[in-house]
Formats: sequence, structure tokens, C-alpha cells
Amino acid sequence: MHTLSTAALMASLMLSATSLAAQEYTLRFQHFVSPASANPTYFMQPWADAIEEQSGGRIKVELYPFMQLGGAAPSQYDLIADGVIDGGWVIPGYEPNRFPEAEALELPFMTSKSGEEASAAAWDFTQEYLMDDFADVHVIAAHMHGPGLVHKRGGAIESVEDFAGLKLRGPSRPATLLLDKLGATPIGMPVPAFPEALAKGVVDGGVITWEMSPSLKLDELTDSHTDVAGDRALYNLYFIWAMNKDSYDALPADLQAVIDANSGEMASRWAGRAHDTGDVVGKELMDDAGNEIAEISVAETDRIKDLGAIVRSDWIAEMNDKGFDGAALVESAVAAVESHIAQ
Repeated sequence: MHTLSTAALMASLMLSATSLAAQEYTLRFQHFVSPASANPTYFMQPWADAIEEQSGGRIKVELYPFMQLGGAAPSQYDLIADGVIDGGWVIPGYEPNRFPEAEALELPFMTSKSGEEASAAAWDFTQEYLMDDFADVHVIAAHMHGPGLVHKRGGAIESVEDFAGLKLRGPSRPATLLLDKLGATPIGMPVPAFPEALAKGVVDGGVITWEMSPSLKLDELTDSHTDVAGDRALYNLYFIWAMNKDSYDALPADLQAVIDANSGEMASRWAGRAHDTGDVVGKELMDDAGNEIAEISVAETDRIKDLGAIVRSDWIAEMNDKGFDGAALVESAVAAVESHIAQ
């Protein structure tokens, strides 16, 4: 018995020592949505699992939803840059005018309705224009979601005139500029605030994706969901998945290589594809709830595109006034998008 007990004790100690040695680095990544929503489910958690597996268990990535480590969604970039957290999900548009060049990708009807295609374009555009803007962090991926559409109380949108007077949540400056041109009253707010604003009547609806609809309870809080006709998105939103530079630099070269192998266009496409997967699920759930699913006619979509073209032209002029080449930014964004649209 003594021999067996000693052997068992030694085995236990060796296992504990192995476990401690194996998990050398714990990285805390934070985001601001439900862990059941599409990006955490189909990208963030699989990405974290891949890092742990490919590092042989030496890296553990912990994911914290709903800003559980502190701060608000608009402060996420600085939380990463300052080392409060090791990494996380950032929407640059939540800080208007701080990253103006990124808005080129968010202009009306800029991207296709494929999040994966749009995300490949986002990575290209980021490499060309935005790495200096994000010099305070280590960018792992840059991506877009799928098509944004209008979710509201009451019947579906059928014409431009139906936007008049509606108080609609917008996620970014380009989105709110378009809503204003459509005659709505745009109210900018991050996604965590949207359900409460709907419930309290602060807004009549808002623009967001299919995939976020279930986690925001839009089946209960809204009655209709309206997309535009065609293969281009009414609007889109730009994200980065980023890491604190010191946290990245503290990793030995072989573990940096694991992060690098799960970065770039591959990771950007992965994140965009997660939204595409969630869009299918979200649309089905809204349909199953009995909500109205609608698409604006081609003729009315063309009227919206005309207003979107004015938004784009005004944006170019504004960027020129700020010392940027607005036309070049738009041309580069268009070229990046076109190069990744499936033939």
C-alpha cells in the first residue's frame, strides 16, 4: 500500500508540474456582445482553441464577453493599447473622427453582402492605409460583418419616404450620415445599448445585421426587418481583432509564430465568414418568430443608392479638407472590394 500510495503521489505531482509548465501564457481577450452571438461562436472561440492547440497548450486564451474586464465598448482600443487587457474586438467607428480613413469601407453600398469577401478587402485596405493608425496595437485581423439592414417596430420599409421621422440607431458615422440623408433621425450608439433603447422607445429601430438579431432579442423588440435589393450592402461596419503589443512581444518566437499563423487575410476571412454563418441563423429565427421579412424594390433601392452617392461625395470632400486624399481612399476601397468578389 505504501508503495502504491507513493507512486500515485509522484504521478500526481508530475502531472501537476507538467500542467503548470504547459500553460505558460494566459491571454485575456475581451469583447462587448453575447458569447452566443456569431463572431464569438464561429470565430473568437475557435480562434482561441486553435491558439491553445497549436501552441501545445502553452498559450491559453480567455474570452470575456460583455466588457467583463471593465470599460465600455468605445474604449476598447485604448484598453488593448494600454495593456489593461491582452487583446480584444474593436469597432474603430465607435470613436468618430479618430480613425477617419477606415470609414471608406463603411460608406453606403461599398461592400458586397458577403462578410467573408468584405473582410478580405478590409485586410487589404488595412495593410495599405491603416497600420499607422493602429500602431499602438498588434493587429491580428481586420474584418467586416455581413449586410446591415433596417429592423424596426411596425411594418417594413417600402420606400425612401418611409424613413421620414424614424429615430434609428446607427453604429458608425457613415451609417448615420446615410440615415440622415434618408430623412430619419439617426442616433449613434454601440450595440450593447440598442435593446434597452428599443424597449424604452428611445429609438423606433435601427440598422444592424441578421446575426446580431437573436442575441439582441429583436424578434421581440421589433416587428420587421428590411434589406435593400441587389448584391451590395446598405452599409457595413469595420472591426479589428487586436492584441497588446507588449503581450505579443513577450511571447517567444515560436509562440509568436502561432499567433501569426492565425492572423492576416486568413483570420480576417474567418471572422467575416462567422458573420455570414450567423446571418443565416439569425434570419431564420426572425422568420420563425413570425416577423416580417422584406426587401426594398430595385427602384427604391436605386433611390437610396443615389442618396448614398451624395454621402460618398460629401465624405470625399470632408476628407480632402482634413488633408487626406478622399477620392484615392474610396478608389482603393472599391478596388479592394472588387478584387475579392467571387466571380
